[in-house]
Amino acid sequence: MNLSIIGTIQKAEVTGDAEVTVQGETLPLETSDGAPDVNTEIEVFCYLNKNGDLVTTDSLPAATADSYGWAEVVSILPHLGAFVHIGVEGKDILVSKDDLPLMKAVWPKEGDFLFVTLETDKKGRLEAKPISEDEVMGELDKAPEDMLNKEVGVRVYKAVKAGSAVLTEEGYRGFIHPTERIAEPRLGEDLTARVIAVKEDGTLNLSLRPVKAVSQKEDAEVIYEYLEENDGVMFFTDKSDPEDIRATFGISKAAFKRALGKLMKDNKVIQQEDRTVIKHS
Repeated sequence: MNLSIIGTIQKAEVTGDAEVTVQGETLPLETSDGAPDVNTEIEVFCYLNKNGDLVTTDSLPAATADSYGWAEVVSILPHLGAFVHIGVEGKDILVSKDDLPLMKAVWPKEGDFLFVTLETDKKGRLEAKPISEDEVMGELDKAPEDMLNKEVGVRVYKAVKAGSAVLTEEGYRGFIHPTERIAEPRLGEDLTARVIAVKEDGTLNLSLRPVKAVSQKEDAEVIYEYLEENDGVMFFTDKSDPEDIRATFGISKAAFKRALGKLMKDNKVIQQEDRTVIKHS
């Protein structure tokens, strides 16, 4: 049995109703639309079936041992990881929990998609491996400058504490800083983001937050609710430490100052030396 062809797409000659010859080896063929004509050449995907036999199919997945492709998450087993469907009927592949984020809160859910390639273990069984940052950057398509301020569809391929790395529908690499999101996206989640910067290397900085005018209103509401929950007093002003602001409200100091300014303009709060308080009529 030629284990080197497992997980790959190979040229094959049809030698019977349900068999092909691949690199001199006769193998069973599973077809999706009826048996192809004998003596014709087709492409097949090679893998081990549940019995450990080497078989082929004319259903060709995007994710192989030689390529990356999107694979749909079909089930989650917390002690193992995520099973993804690569497009071969009855052949779901495991993405090990070791290749998923440490925080299970950002693990993918059923219906999400992971960008994976295929590898084999010592027994020839297929495993799915998410794409690495080096591989994304190595195959990078540069985004055009006219994408600035546009909304784009994105899918998360890396979810870490430092932020969310995504690929756009056009294939561009983007990054969402924690300050530019209200909630942390899942790995494999589909989102709509706004381009806030096109960098020199062709990557994008993205935001999931509303545009500034709406954001000010929402940030102001969050701050006012915080005041109400703390007896109308908070030990934050427009001179507070940026990291303290981010740790408490999840926004930058600039966003905090804009929201605080709106509250003061609306005559809802006043600042006193080291604190801000609700202004009572």
